[in-house]
Amino acid sequence: MIATTRPAMSVSEPTLFVALELSAREWKLAMTSGFANAPWLRGIKAGDLEALGRVLAAGKRRFALPPTARVVSCYEAGRDGFWIHRALSGAGVANRIVDSASIEVNRRQRRAKTDRIDAIKLVMMLMRVCSGEPGVWREIRVPTAEAEAARHRSRERTQLIAEHTRLRNQIRSWLTTAGCRVPRRRGEHWWRHVRDWAGEVLAAPVQARIARATERLAVVARQITALEAAAEEETRTAAPDSARGRLVQLKGVATTSASVLLEEGLIWREFRNRRQVGGVIGFTPVPFHSGTVARDQGIDRAGNRRWRSVAIQLAWNWVRWQPASALTQWYQARFGRRGARARRLGIVALARKLMIALWRYATSGVVPAGAMRKAA
Repeated sequence: MIATTRPAMSVSEPTLFVALELSAREWKLAMTSGFANAPWLRGIKAGDLEALGRVLAAGKRRFALPPTARVVSCYEAGRDGFWIHRALSGAGVANRIVDSASIEVNRRQRRAKTDRIDAIKLVMMLMRVCSGEPGVWREIRVPTAEAEAARHRSRERTQLIAEHTRLRNQIRSWLTTAGCRVPRRRGEHWWRHVRDWAGEVLAAPVQARIARATERLAVVARQITALEAAAEEETRTAAPDSARGRLVQLKGVATTSASVLLEEGLIWREFRNRRQVGGVIGFTPVPFHSGTVARDQGIDRAGNRRWRSVAIQLAWNWVRWQPASALTQWYQARFGRRGARARRLGIVALARKLMIALWRYATSGVVPAGAMRKAA
């Protein structure tokens, strides 16, 4: 989740401000104790936490801070994930993970870009945030280690389904180049009996390639089945009043979609209001008002893509399986008779409303108006 920032300390409190610019080989640290002091830069080997501790201690000595002075740090969200945040937090450092897309940049066509420049800019912005200036950047909500690990199952399933589709399409394309198609009835070693455009069997290299792809296809299918079985078992054993138990009780919400919603943060992100729900999915409207020009640029699509995809699927299912609900009636009244394009645009608005309704239902048990539950 991307959350707004709030001042968490006094500007008069002795504090060492640290910005980390991360890379695969080296971490660049920019440190200062206030706006009046020029940032001090040091580099350490990537992942060397002992060297990081030594540099922080040296930074306190350089800026004449007591050894017990508070340390506030930040770094941009990226490939390193959250383990650095957990390590810093465990060492008593108040760390923040910044959404890199929210950092202001120079809009010149060509601008200097180095780790040194980025680290200095980041530490200056960190001081502005800690002094209480609003809107400097947006911060990332850090999941627990358990919540982060739980996301791997649904994400792996999504990747495996894409791999399954890719393999099937490849086999079809190989047969198409020979002027034939995949037969509807396929037994063992079915590719040996396929005939090309001239009535001849496929060449041996083509048959061998299809055989190897079919083996990979079977492995992927078994892994998908195993993941789905594990998710079904977790749903079966879930308490009826738990978030998972509540979601799967609604018609149109299946185990897979409920798993994605929960694992991507419907609960652990701890939303405070409906705007945060829409923002993390990327369904936030983007207006353009300048002078006499006023137009709508659509949604920003800056949120979680997997969650956004599932939200659209759930919205279509909701229209089908929950015709008597207030959300479906609103959608039909506003978009149902305006053509296919209007319905496709309207489903995005319905998906946003539905996600807010499901969030309220999963967290506090408020059933969406008019929604039907599955028979026990």
